[in-house]
Amino acid sequence: MNFWSKCTDRLEHDLPQQQFNTWIRPLQSIEDAHSIRLLAPNQFVLNWVQNHYLNEITEYLHSIAGTNAPAISLEIGSKGNTQTSMDTSQDSAPNQRQNPRPGVRQSEDAPMPSNLNPNFVFDTFVQGKSNQLARAASIQIGENPGTAYNPLFIYGGVGLGKTHLMHAVGNMIVKTNPHARVVYVHSEGFVAQMVKALQHNTIDEFKRRFRSVNALLIDDVQFFAGKERSQEEFFHTFNALFESQQQIILSSDRFPKEVSGLEERLKSRFGWGLTVAIEPPDLETRVAILKSKADQLFGVDLPNEVAFFIGKRVRSNIRELEGALRRIIANAEFTGRDITPEFAKDALRDMLAAQDKQVTIENIQKTVAEYYKIRTSELLSSKRSRTIARPRQIAMTLAKELTNHSLPEIGEAFGGRDHTTVLYATRKIAELKEGDNRVEEDYGNLLRTLTS
Repeated sequence: MNFWSKCTDRLEHDLPQQQFNTWIRPLQSIEDAHSIRLLAPNQFVLNWVQNHYLNEITEYLHSIAGTNAPAISLEIGSKGNTQTSMDTSQDSAPNQRQNPRPGVRQSEDAPMPSNLNPNFVFDTFVQGKSNQLARAASIQIGENPGTAYNPLFIYGGVGLGKTHLMHAVGNMIVKTNPHARVVYVHSEGFVAQMVKALQHNTIDEFKRRFRSVNALLIDDVQFFAGKERSQEEFFHTFNALFESQQQIILSSDRFPKEVSGLEERLKSRFGWGLTVAIEPPDLETRVAILKSKADQLFGVDLPNEVAFFIGKRVRSNIRELEGALRRIIANAEFTGRDITPEFAKDALRDMLAAQDKQVTIENIQKTVAEYYKIRTSELLSSKRSRTIARPRQIAMTLAKELTNHSLPEIGEAFGGRDHTTVLYATRKIAELKEGDNRVEEDYGNLLRTLTS
């Protein structure tokens, strides 16, 4: 019996998706009748699982197997890999070796431009709950490239700060070692350079240039999907850099296993190091971002009440926050008026009107019903079972947050309910979000779906 498979099914159901993908999914198991050896890709993952999930895993195994539950142990390694060097014909990851930082490599060809944005540094990256793990891992990599977590795979939606973090790591590496060869490139840029090299019969030069860097940062790897020749070339580039312990940092808009059109051997390698998610920022982080950008970009001390107004109305990503901020400050400069919540509302009226038009109660009800695999009519019915009541409460809370309808109007839209029912629902969901990871995860997923 595959006890670990049954255990991961339970964990996937009980843990938020981000936690499961980051800490449990990378584990591999070697199982016999009496024991389960869990193999972690690096020390960081091993320590985190040991400190945060091992007791829960042990309890699950005992609930599944009873007195026959196998003993469980944690170690660094990978299935089918017993050698200390990498066999590039296999898809299993080698043990991470904690060697000293590799020296600067020299290339026979002219060096590629780094393409690093000097403004993207850790000091200008606003930390919040949604990105703190990604930021912490990135700083460790900047301090110890090639030996901390390799590769680092950052995933999340558009405009959440993935690119900023990648540049920040690159800038830290170069600041520490000015001779380091650090290259940032979008995946489409990698493909374009490879196509050009094929056209001009300079593919060997292309290979040497990319395989002789100290750190390679590739953004939006989902655009490799379906490009077989590019994936083949990147596969060998990845192997060459990994074997020589040069740092690799990758980003995508989704978890690596969920990127369709990518070869399985690439997906496997993407999971060798550390995979971290960046979520949309919460309200407090959005406010901090707005105030920070107002100061950095425009030298403006944005009033708190204005920052909170923008943060409550613009929720999807950091780029939209910055766009709203630019519009408000530009209007203030043209008109000479003070920046107040009323002024901000007037400056953003077109954007807010379009947003209000997109997010309707009906759209919220449909989205929530589809998410929980129930019928929209059930949300409006008198049914009070938890499988219906909880989605209904979440839908009411989303309607209060995302629309300008009053509580009585929202109650009426949910089967003619009283406004006190809506008020109770919003308080209940606020309470559950604090103590129930599943509710918090569901609410965040629905909020992103409705505002993106």
